[in-house]
Amino acid sequence: MSFGDPNNPYGQQPQQPAQPGYGYPQAPPVQPYGPGGGYPGAPLEMPGGVKAARVMLFVIGGLQVIGVIIGAMIALGVAAAKDDPTLKDDIQFQQFADMSVGVIWFVTLLILAWGVFAVVLGAKFGSGGNGIRITALVFGIITAVLGVYPFVLVGLAHTVLAILVAVFVGKSDGAAWFSRPRH
Repeated sequence: MSFGDPNNPYGQQPQQPAQPGYGYPQAPPVQPYGPGGGYPGAPLEMPGGVKAARVMLFVIGGLQVIGVIIGAMIALGVAAAKDDPTLKDDIQFQQFADMSVGVIWFVTLLILAWGVFAVVLGAKFGSGGNGIRITALVFGIITAVLGVYPFVLVGLAHTVLAILVAVFVGKSDGAAWFSRPRH
């Protein structure tokens, strides 16, 4: 069998049999379950969508803190202005002031609790199981609905963030992350 000119770099060169022990070293044997002997297909690092959902939960918590500050300022302002003699004749203010300052504080505490819940939920993403995933889905859906209905303009950021949290956690890579085996 002829291979043409042996000095031609573009021609077909003769194949030489591989000899063990010479040339490149042999690759180590392949472990069927990845490094550390884990389960096949289990993600080793948190997927990008789940990381983004975690950050969005922290942002929702920060927005809730801003809401707490605004609610506290409203409660303190209403309490201080309730006895102001110049506002005694203002019917609109008196109707607003008839709502108890305690109710405003109660709503402010609900806002604080929702923000703490968002931050704790985001903090559990690293170690939590499928229950955290389902809780995050429900949290995202409820937050989106509350952001649309009573707080249309203020809740727009909450609505967008909550929908994205629900989508990112509900995707298949999110499901794989939360159902991974933990040692």
